[in-house]
Amino acid sequence: MDSLSSSYKTIWKLAWPQVLMMLFHFLIGFVDVWVAGRLGRDVQACMGIITQALFFFLVVAIALANGSVAAISQSFGAGLMRRVQRYIGLGLELGVILGMVFLVVGMLFRDTFLDLLQIPDEIMPIAAYLLKVYLYVLPGYYLLIICNAFFRAQRKVMIPLFAMMIVTVVNTFGDFAFGLGMWGFPAFGYKGLAWSTFASVLCGMFFCLTILHRQGLLKRKSFAPWRWVKRAFPYLFKVAWPAGLMQVVWHSAYMVLFAITAALPVGSVIALAGMSAGISVESLLFLPGFAFNFTASILVGNYLGKGDIAGAKRMGYLVMLFGLGLVSTLTLILWLFIEPVAVFIAPDPEVSLEAINYLKYNMAAIPFLLVSMILGGSLTGAGATFYQMIVMGSSAWLVRIPLAWYLGHIYMQEATGIWLAMFISMVVQAMLMLYFYQFKDWTRFAQRKTRRIVQPNGTMNKLTAGK
Repeated sequence: MDSLSSSYKTIWKLAWPQVLMMLFHFLIGFVDVWVAGRLGRDVQACMGIITQALFFFLVVAIALANGSVAAISQSFGAGLMRRVQRYIGLGLELGVILGMVFLVVGMLFRDTFLDLLQIPDEIMPIAAYLLKVYLYVLPGYYLLIICNAFFRAQRKVMIPLFAMMIVTVVNTFGDFAFGLGMWGFPAFGYKGLAWSTFASVLCGMFFCLTILHRQGLLKRKSFAPWRWVKRAFPYLFKVAWPAGLMQVVWHSAYMVLFAITAALPVGSVIALAGMSAGISVESLLFLPGFAFNFTASILVGNYLGKGDIAGAKRMGYLVMLFGLGLVSTLTLILWLFIEPVAVFIAPDPEVSLEAINYLKYNMAAIPFLLVSMILGGSLTGAGATFYQMIVMGSSAWLVRIPLAWYLGHIYMQEATGIWLAMFISMVVQAMLMLYFYQFKDWTRFAQRKTRRIVQPNGTMNKLTAGK
C-alpha cells in the first residue's frame, strides 16, 4: 500500500491542474455575470437563469462523461489501452448524436421551457434570445465535455486545463469587446455575451479534438466494430443513465428553485439577480470541489482497474480530507472580503445586499457540499452512479424543494427562507453520502476481467468476467 505522503502527492499532482481548470471555469461565469451587471439588473437576472438552463440541457453530456471516466479510468488502470481507445471512439459518436438531438428538441420546446421557468414578462425577450444561442452550441459543448473526460480518465489533466484557458480567453475578450463595446468594437449588449459563449466553446472543442488526433486516440481504429460496441455499450449505459437521471433531477430542482424565487410575493427580480451574483461568487469555492471530485473518480477507477478494492475506498477518503481542508480554508478567507466582492460583481446596492444574504447560508454549507461532491466522485470512478443518484435526488426533491417553498413563501415569506432551505439540504446530502460510501458495496459496479482482487482484509481471490 502506498504511504500516506505519496498518496497525498499523487492527489495533489492530479488535483492542482484541475483546480486551475475550475478557476478558469469560474472566471467564465464571473465575467459573464459581471458584464451582465453593467448591462442592467434584467440582463444579470436572465444570465443566471439561462446559464442554469444550459446546464439542464448538458445533463446527458455530463452523464456520458461520467460513464466514460468510469470505463476509461478502470481500463487504463488495468493496462487495456485498446479498450481505452475504443471507448473514446464510442463516446465521440454518442456525443455528436446526442448533441444534435438535444439541439433539435430544445428548439422545438424552447417556448414551453421558458414558460416553466416562470420568468417575469419584462425580461422574457432577453431570456429567450440567450437560450436560443446557447442551444446552438450544444453539439460543440457535448464534445468539449466528453473529450475533457477522456483526458482526465487517463491522468492527462493538463490538456483539459489548456482547453479551459482557451475558452476563458475567447469568452472574456468577446464579453468586453462585443458585450460592452470596448476597444472600438460594436456593443451588442446581451447578444454579444451569448455569441461570445458560442465562439469560446467551439474553440475549446477543436483544441481537444486536435490533441486526441495527435496522440493517436482519434483514428479510424478508434471506432470499433459493432460486435465490440454491443459488448461495451451496456456498461457505459449502466453508469451513464443514473448519472444522467441524477443531473436531470438535480438541475430540474435548481430550475424549480429559480421558479420559487421568481414567484416570491415581493422583490423577485432582486432576489433572482442576487442569487445569480451569489452563485457566481460561490462557484469560486465549489468549482475547486469539482476538481477533487474529478481526482477521486480518476484514482478510485484506477485502483479498481488494478483490482485493489481496499486501496480504492481508502483513496476516496484521502481525497475528501485533502479537498475539505483546502477549500474550507479558502471559504474562510473569502468570507473576510465578501462585501467588496459582492459589490464588485453586483453594483446595484439592493442586489449586492441580497447576494451577501445568499452567500451567508451557502458558504456555510460548503464543507457539507464538499463531502457529497468528492465521495460522489469516488462512486463515479467505480461506476456506482446509481447510489449517487439516490443521494442527490432525495436531498434535492424531498428536502430542498418542499422546504424552500414552505420557508420562502409561507413561514418567512422572503428569499432568506429559500437560502436557509439550501443549507439544510446540503447537510442532509452529506450525511446520506457518508452512509452510502461507508456501508454500501459500491465497488461491485466496477468492470471486471480475469484478475486477482485485493480484498479489504488483505486476502486474494480470483474473479473472471469479459474483457
